[in-house]
Amino acid sequence: MVLDAIDRGVLKPRDPKGKRLIDSTSGNTGVAYSMIGAILGIPVTLVMPANVSVARKNIISAYGTEIIYSSELEGSDGAIVVAKELAQNNPDLYYYPDQYANESNPRAHYLTTGPEIAAVLGDRITHFCAGIGTTGTVMGTGRFFKEAHPHVQIVAIEPDDSFHGLEGLKHLDSSIVPPIWLPEGVIDRRLPVGTEDGWDASELLVNEEGIFVGHSAGANVAGACVLAKEAGPGSCVVTILPDRGDRYFKPMAWERDYA
Repeated sequence: MVLDAIDRGVLKPRDPKGKRLIDSTSGNTGVAYSMIGAILGIPVTLVMPANVSVARKNIISAYGTEIIYSSELEGSDGAIVVAKELAQNNPDLYYYPDQYANESNPRAHYLTTGPEIAAVLGDRITHFCAGIGTTGTVMGTGRFFKEAHPHVQIVAIEPDDSFHGLEGLKHLDSSIVPPIWLPEGVIDRRLPVGTEDGWDASELLVNEEGIFVGHSAGANVAGACVLAKEAGPGSCVVTILPDRGDRYFKPMAWERDYA
């Protein structure tokens, strides 16, 4: 999303008169925006729900990113509304990539994630599943497989309830539907996963596999296990672990003032 914006000339690295990048995020994309902004000299402003983990707030702040908090009661949808209003009201100040509507989001997965998986597994893969956040991962990767390996079943995992504890995931029926969510011909199934199942899978992953990930990753694995049980022997189910567990901690502050 950032590189395409630079190619179009709407973002200019290390330009003191250039625009700030602004977007809404529940955390992970915000960390990426902040890292890339620091590397390229592009100032970043992020709108996040006030109840995102302290670790994500600290990581993002460490890169020098400005954070604007939206209502914790409105979740990621509230952050979208605030970011869009700020961008519309300040067009000379902000460039708003809008990760929920930006075709560069799924295109990145179409060009990289899908081919990388196929290069390792070839026709062995029978199912690909990923959580519904922006929907970019499942849409882009799914589109690749439907073209290159059409036998692969594409499954979108989502929370089973509007009041859930799977940070970063969307319950589509009760949320703003991302414009890049175009499931026809790509998504074979939407699979609901409970909050407890996502959290339990995260704990099992770290205790039994030594893989320390967050709860959206846990939900992906819980969903993948459901699919594997249904499909039985010979199936090969692939999912994505999009976040690390340390982003959910409340860490000690390491800033100079604290020391």
